[in-house]
Amino acid sequence: MRLKPVPEPPADLDALREYQRAVPLVPGTADDCCARLRRRRDLPDRQTANDWLAFLRALDLAEDTSRGFVRADAEPTPERVREGLREEVLFGPEALAALREASTDDPLTAPDLFAATRDRVPRHDRARDPDWEATWRGRAARLLGWLALVDLAAPVGDGTESPENAPGYVAGDAL
Repeated sequence: MRLKPVPEPPADLDALREYQRAVPLVPGTADDCCARLRRRRDLPDRQTANDWLAFLRALDLAEDTSRGFVRADAEPTPERVREGLREEVLFGPEALAALREASTDDPLTAPDLFAATRDRVPRHDRARDPDWEATWRGRAARLLGWLALVDLAAPVGDGTESPENAPGYVAGDAL
């Protein structure tokens, strides 16, 4: 099962390491782990912390054991993050396939990725969120940001993109 949460990508893998370090070494409940993540990473709410916990699990940087959640004994290397994005994150493979088809003349944008996956957004997400399209467009943008963080995507453009003119991406060196 691929996981849906995709938090805002950090500036670098050192920042990701700090999120991982916020997960306890001693197993704890989801509530305990989320409270600790909120405290240590100054997260705004429990849902954001829960998203981070799920995402860290997708990257094999946290584990859900029979005794609770615990920090994995693994480093957040580019290879580990790439593998998690490819194998464990919903629409990761679709994003990578679209990046392979993108070019500097026709880069992949978050709206493009959303359009390509829109029909496969889980029905319950559409039903419970009246603004689900904006939510999933934002998720597409964050997913592309994560792919760029580990060189699976490369941004194109002059850096003056706006929400109306979303940044575009092509396949990165690691793809």
